[in-house]
Amino acid sequence: MIKIAASLLVLWASVNAAPSTLSSPKAQVRNGTYVGVRNEVYDQDFFLGIPYAQQPVGDLRFTVPSPLNESWKGEREAKKYSDICVGYGSDSIWYPMSESCLTLNIIRGSSASEDSNLPVGVWIHGGGFYMGSGADERYNMSAIVENSYKIGKDQRLALQWIQENIHAFGGDPRKVTIWGESAGGMSVGYHLTAYGGRDDGLFRAAIMESGGSISASPSNYTGYQKLYDTLVSKVGCSATVDSLQCLREVPFEKLNSALNGTGGESEYDFSPIVDGDLIPDWGSVLLDRQEFVKVPIIAGTNSDEGTSFGPQGINTTKEFYSYLTDGQSGFKLPGSVANRILELYPDDPSEGIPAFLGDKRIPSMGYQWRRTSAYGGDYSMHANRRRQCEAWAEASTSAYCYRFNTRNTDVSYLSGATHFEEVSFVFRNFAGLGYHYGKPFVDVPKSYFELSNLMASMWASFIHDLDPNSGISNAGVHWDSYEKGKPVDIVFDANATSHMEPDTWRKDGIDYINSVAKAYWR
Repeated sequence: MIKIAASLLVLWASVNAAPSTLSSPKAQVRNGTYVGVRNEVYDQDFFLGIPYAQQPVGDLRFTVPSPLNESWKGEREAKKYSDICVGYGSDSIWYPMSESCLTLNIIRGSSASEDSNLPVGVWIHGGGFYMGSGADERYNMSAIVENSYKIGKDQRLALQWIQENIHAFGGDPRKVTIWGESAGGMSVGYHLTAYGGRDDGLFRAAIMESGGSISASPSNYTGYQKLYDTLVSKVGCSATVDSLQCLREVPFEKLNSALNGTGGESEYDFSPIVDGDLIPDWGSVLLDRQEFVKVPIIAGTNSDEGTSFGPQGINTTKEFYSYLTDGQSGFKLPGSVANRILELYPDDPSEGIPAFLGDKRIPSMGYQWRRTSAYGGDYSMHANRRRQCEAWAEASTSAYCYRFNTRNTDVSYLSGATHFEEVSFVFRNFAGLGYHYGKPFVDVPKSYFELSNLMASMWASFIHDLDPNSGISNAGVHWDSYEKGKPVDIVFDANATSHMEPDTWRKDGIDYINSVAKAYWR
């Protein structure tokens, strides 16, 4: 049995459980008093839709977010989610959207008071920097507490709001852990290296799931200039002296129509870039220079990330070489680098992913799909995670690293332990809340639930004590930290006993990718 003796306060909430008729909880922040809702099912208090900045509407659209500048007497309700930020893709279409969305949600145990000084977990959602939200039910935080936010500078402002106000909800501003997955994990990684690793005292620890300080894909402002010019032209702002101001004045419906592509996806991809300020240099350079905030971290990836990020339809080595060198992947590798990749990732299905397929090829995905998927997962996720952990070890700072190796029932058999699969385990989402295309934990053995309990408990322990092993008994495995001379990961597996392993998984390919980081613009 896994038990954790830890109370947490997290910036999240459940939309599934109904509030009770008991007196509503209150919190006095700097600007005024909020009234939340009490939930008897979880014995928790929810404070929902709390603004942490002035909303980015009117002249504040497309500007650096501004701090709140108003206060009030009396009480304001914080009993329901705000609209989510406008996004384009499958993560966003289920929820009402608007530009007025810079809010956060707070959940705490109902026994918490202003003097509780609880550790705080701040979840930053993923979604490729173009979709996702704080209302997504897949991130139901009630379960992990029971077991016990937009992108960029607006996140920074949210963390500052937390420092100033979280005590009113029973949280300790000195014990904040930032935590995210995918684009959320990359956001956490950017906060660690922000301003060259300047420590603004906004957090004491960080958790990165399938994302980190090194970008998963290249980002170049010159390419974005073309996208910007196209957007400006579409909405009729090309002839203006100040095209950015013109974009601020375009009616939302017209702007949204221009940004929204077929199938709800956007034709535009504006991801974070090196700006010489918040992101002063490429992540690989900042890690090499040890220009990051020296706080404990959890960092990990899923074994079969490449089934989400690798190319499909490649049948020959010649086609794979073209993919690497002609820009299909988003960048052009030098021929010498591409040839070395071909050597390190041979045309041998038994060395590809998912490993459980043995020597089988999948012609419908491309005759060399398993080969290119192994490479795709390594360059997009695994190499970045390994370098993150190595950098922490070089700086003698605690890092707990993992490889998640379990496929759940919300994805196809061929997807394997793919991107996002660990999320339902960490959040103990046994009910499958928020999963619209397939539910996890359906007709799975008891070991799946046990693994979820273990992972959720380890995450909560880390937020509480900076050690994923604290408060856990009879886990069957001790999660050792990643050290120089002893690089190790924990392998989370529901089909075998979770265990520690040397961090040598596909070592030659991953180490080479990290050695030529500049070729990947990161």
